[in-house]
Amino acid sequence: MHDIRAIRADPVGFGAALTRRGLDGEAEAQGLVAADADRRAIATALQTVQAARNALARQVGQGRRAGLDTAALEAEATEYRARAERDEQRAEQLAVRLHDHVSRLPNVLDADVPDGADETHNVELRRCGAAREVSFAPRQHFELGEALGLMDFDRAARLSGSRFTVLRGGLARLERGLGQFMLDLHTGAHGYEEASVPALVNDAALFGTGQLPKFAEDLFRTTDGRWLIPTSEVPLTNLAASEILPEACLPIRRTALTDCFRSEAGASGRDTRGMLRQHQFRKVELVSITRPEDSDAEHERMTACAEAVLEALELPYRRMFLCSGDTGFSAARTYDLEVWLPGQGMWREISSCSNTRAFQARRMNARFRPKQGDIAHVHTLNGSGVAVGRALIAVMENYQRADGGIDVPAVLQPAMAGLKTIGRGSTLPEH
Repeated sequence: MHDIRAIRADPVGFGAALTRRGLDGEAEAQGLVAADADRRAIATALQTVQAARNALARQVGQGRRAGLDTAALEAEATEYRARAERDEQRAEQLAVRLHDHVSRLPNVLDADVPDGADETHNVELRRCGAAREVSFAPRQHFELGEALGLMDFDRAARLSGSRFTVLRGGLARLERGLGQFMLDLHTGAHGYEEASVPALVNDAALFGTGQLPKFAEDLFRTTDGRWLIPTSEVPLTNLAASEILPEACLPIRRTALTDCFRSEAGASGRDTRGMLRQHQFRKVELVSITRPEDSDAEHERMTACAEAVLEALELPYRRMFLCSGDTGFSAARTYDLEVWLPGQGMWREISSCSNTRAFQARRMNARFRPKQGDIAHVHTLNGSGVAVGRALIAVMENYQRADGGIDVPAVLQPAMAGLKTIGRGSTLPEH
């Protein structure tokens, strides 16, 4: 959310910031300034009308006490009251319209975010690890999982439709072990507090983190008007909504492992095979709430925490700095971590870590009280630490064997009761 006072103070700068987002920034800024001027003008007129109405009310009261005929004054007061009601309605309509317009505009990007139209213009910052050399043609995760009899898309489709998966046996346990490993790492080594949060939230929570109103089609809604969370960023960040936090409690770092739900409305025809892009998936989320001056360092720290997961799993990855055209709606800057998938022969996103500055905090009115100075909005950050399903895919493809089995990374073997290799499991009858 943007501060209309800041837009009014520098409409040219705000317009230029929106232009970097691919919008007609100049027109947007001019329109907002004009709408704000109309709103303030009607508010000033309303104050004038209300003052005149109050003055007439006093005159009517004085006249009645003096036994005078106040009919003319009362008629004039009625006219002012009607004008005030019209102006109040108009002022409310203009305020709602302006708020709705501003709420649909993306965050201002940091100055050093690279310009570019899409993901092809993202900048690689560094790589870690090298792809394993194999003497056989690597297979994709769904080929491995189906051959093992432990990954079933057909029966999932019978249950729920497309973009769902049933995992069984060793793969189900591996998915569970991955989530547990990530939680233990982030709480034990990285200082995040684990939280168990609702999977259903209201409109205000999704507005606060920026999914509503613009991205409603990407979400699933229940019949009673609540929403399934697209990520636990939503409830974790909104724990600070409408709060004034003491400075001493910052930074707040929280993590959660939840199911996430996305309609994938814009993903028609993309990643239709396998479990890269699902309607339901599990993810370990990282959320930080900080003082404004600390958020840059926190962004680097959070990204390093996500990288630590991939390093412990010994998965090759690279850190990408997203360009202007690929940075999400609420983010001022974003790093993506992309893991190497030998079955696909390409890098795929497994984590996205963003600094939203005060954008979300203004939307949810999350503030802090500094030891000195005025109450101010906090900065909020969020990141995947990491997506469990995609980590499962990466382990399967990077640790696959020539015989179709999958070696279990050493760090996960305790969660697998010492199992070192996942081989073919029991299967349901063919259908």
